[in-house]
Amino acid sequence: MTTDELKAIVRTVPDFPAPGIRFRDITTLIGHGEGFAAAVAHLADRARAAGAEAVAGMEARGFIFGAAVAVTLGVGFVPVRKPGKLPVETISADYALEYGSDRLEIDPGAVAAGQKVAIVDDLIATGGTALAAAALLRKAGAQVPAALFAIDLPDLGGADRLRAEGIAVEALMQFEGD
Repeated sequence: MTTDELKAIVRTVPDFPAPGIRFRDITTLIGHGEGFAAAVAHLADRARAAGAEAVAGMEARGFIFGAAVAVTLGVGFVPVRKPGKLPVETISADYALEYGSDRLEIDPGAVAAGQKVAIVDDLIATGGTALAAAALLRKAGAQVPAALFAIDLPDLGGADRLRAEGIAVEALMQFEGD
């Protein structure tokens, strides 16, 4: 399937989570067998081209896409978790949300020094989560050559923020606006 065909599968929900917001719902894409497989194949091709030796995905939807891409490539998957979810010593990074802040954690032993780890997630908006994940992976010694997304909301600037940090960014589709 083409990326335009994949974009047609994504449902837009008006006024969620607040009036005036158009929520891009990927559950229709992951629920569409052929579409989900095609999205994973497209993302895996891009991760392979970036030289990914492992894939990292952020909780929770990044686990869906990232783990599938890792399996497709035959490489390991690095879960980037919310606080308190890993049973070992972790490293963490705080990041800003629209109304407050949050934290992500990884097991620093999950990556090898110099290992090329591609970030994979469902959507890039403001980029805070992906930037925090990249910072954690780099702190653990990994290289982060690319961040790959099913959806980019370019008006929110997240992809540009990642590029400013030297990370190549690609998305399968873009939706203008929120």
